[in-house]
Formats: sequence, C-alpha cells, structure tokens
Amino acid sequence: MLEEVRTRAKKIRALLLDVDGVLTDGRLYYSEQGEAIKAFHVRDGLGIRLLQENGVEVGIITARKSAPLERRVLDLGIRHFFPGQDDKLAAYDTLKEQLQLADAEIAYVGDDLIDLPILQKVGLAVTVADGHPLVKGAVHHVTGAAGGCGAVREVADLILDCRIGLSAVRDLFLKPRSR
Repeated sequence: MLEEVRTRAKKIRALLLDVDGVLTDGRLYYSEQGEAIKAFHVRDGLGIRLLQENGVEVGIITARKSAPLERRVLDLGIRHFFPGQDDKLAAYDTLKEQLQLADAEIAYVGDDLIDLPILQKVGLAVTVADGHPLVKGAVHHVTGAAGGCGAVREVADLILDCRIGLSAVRDLFLKPRSR
C-alpha cells in the first residue's frame, strides 16, 4: 500500500459512508410494499463498531431512504445519519461543522459519480473494487473487496492499523470483555 495512503489514514477522525454499492452490493430488492430487503456484511458492521470504540466517528450520507438501512444504522449505533440526500456535499459540510473537523481528518467511501464532490474534498478518498471507473480514477485508495462484500471492513482496518495498530485491536478480543 502506498505510504501516502497510510499517512492520510493516520489522520482520520471520522469515516463517512455511502450505502448502496458500498455497504451493500448495490442491488435493490422491491416487494409490493416497496424496498423490502438489503444485505449487509457482518464484517463491515464489526469494523464500524471497532472504529467507534477507538474514537473514530462513523456517519452515513446516502441519496436513498429505506427501512432496512434505518434498522442497520440503529443496530450499529451510528449517530450521524443523513438519508435522502440529493446534495451529499451539503450534508458533508453540515457534519464536518458539527464534528469540528478539517477535511484532512475525514475519510469517505463512495462508489459512483454522485460521490465525487465529497471524494474530492476529504483527506482519504476511497472507493470499492467494483466502483465506477471515473470514481476509481479520483480516489486515493481502491479496496480489494467489492461493495457489500467487506470493503468497509478493509477501510476500517486500514484506519485502525494506521492509528493504533491492528495488533492492539486483536488484543481487545483476547482480553475478557465486559458486557
């Protein structure tokens, strides 16, 4: 991995995520009642929790709204949630101000053209392995995994490794945890 990416990752204090194509594989399933299901990767969820437990804020900025996503956000305890955002950059600017962070302290994972305005601003711009080719050309890092297949966990591990070391994260699981 390029040293520049690791240097950028070490500064990250917030990870922001798109949903469809990043936390999911991008497919939408509809029933007669509307969007019925979304599939989320369990490793992405653990990566998000590990970031939160180690002082990294996690937020979601997405153009769509869905009940399955709202449930996942609740399950993961994600406090910064911006659904239904046609202007993702406005939501980004609002959150950046709320968190009092500089662009260099924020990472964003997006997969398509709607994500480019944020990707051009953040300190660590990431896309997934199956992200749009124009997005791949505009980011600092491309994950090995496709969207919905553990790509967010890769980014979480990168940030955690650069901030505290993955061995420190592993050691958290080797000690008895309070419940």
